Amino acid sequence: QVQLVESGGGLVQAGGSLRLSCAASGRAFFSFAWGWFRQVPGKEREFVSAISWDGTNTAYADSVKGRFTISRADAKNTVYLQMSSTKPEDTAVYYCAADQTRAPTWIPSSDYDYDYWGQGTQVTVSS
Repeated sequence: QVQLVESGGGLVQAGGSLRLSCAASGRAFFSFAWGWFRQVPGKEREFVSAISWDGTNTAYADSVKGRFTISRADAKNTVYLQMSSTKPEDTAVYYCAADQTRAPTWIPSSDYDYDYWGQGTQVTVSS
């Protein structure tokens, strides 16, 4: 019923910027809390960032603090991940996730079991 589709991935030089988008469809109205994750082959999925439904609460992994910014657009049922000052270690498949919010300010924990996941988009940072 609910589908999430990531876009915006690609190749970027170290130090460059990239903005990932994740759009939700399949339902007329959305009240989602959102998360971003990344994974490389043979490694465990890593939490990147999360945002509450009302946007007042955000969370970031230590590895991306100060470099990545999560945001959302209510009118488009879309969440974004602005990546700047990228590093080769940011190379991964990036996934967005969403779940029905429990409260406007609620933000999922880093290990929260989301109901909905996107298919992933590849980000490669070259040195």
